[in-house]
Amino acid sequence: MKTRTRIAAITAAGIVTAGVFAGTLALASDPPPMPGPGPGPGPGGMTMPRGGQRDGGCLGIPGVVDPSGTLTEVQRTTLAANAEEEKLAHDLYTAFADRYDLQIFDRIAAAETTHLDAVRTLMTRYGITDPTANQAPGRFTTPAVQATYDQLLAKGSGSQDAALEAGRTVETTDISLLRQSLDGLSAPDVQRVYSHLLTASQHHLTAFDRWLNR
Repeated sequence: MKTRTRIAAITAAGIVTAGVFAGTLALASDPPPMPGPGPGPGPGGMTMPRGGQRDGGCLGIPGVVDPSGTLTEVQRTTLAANAEEEKLAHDLYTAFADRYDLQIFDRIAAAETTHLDAVRTLMTRYGITDPTANQAPGRFTTPAVQATYDQLLAKGSGSQDAALEAGRTVETTDISLLRQSLDGLSAPDVQRVYSHLLTASQHHLTAFDRWLNR
């Protein structure tokens, strides 16, 4: 039905590369779409579509234009993990968009496509192998990521409201991971991408919160 992309979960020998998570999904009901502000710039310079944060918040991130820097081995591993994280979110929201008639999943999944593209650009710049390359929707290289995706998909497939809660879990975990990824990072291009991803996740979380807590 559509193509888009977002959560990876890997913890290795005390090095946080992405978060493994599992959450108990809550139930809510489906509210009608709410009017919001028209298109215009939002936080972080991202374009806000009509409907605003209620329906997903952002349409992606700018192209990677900042100069490259130096990454430690931990930061290189984290970058690859972020690629799987973006793919997980994209594939999960795409699956939910196919199952439920909610615009929020369409909008955020579309944003995830541009997010993954940006992370892939960085991996190419730094010569990092892309763990998402040639992986079918819902399939992941890292076993922990696969397990997380399968768990969230199963829970979110139970009801529309459980899918919204699964999305909230994804974005909450991602915000924490991106903040950790930015700590001690000096490469300008990676800093910029992570900062935009963080802003996007905050928009997405706000959208899920509004649907679940109306």
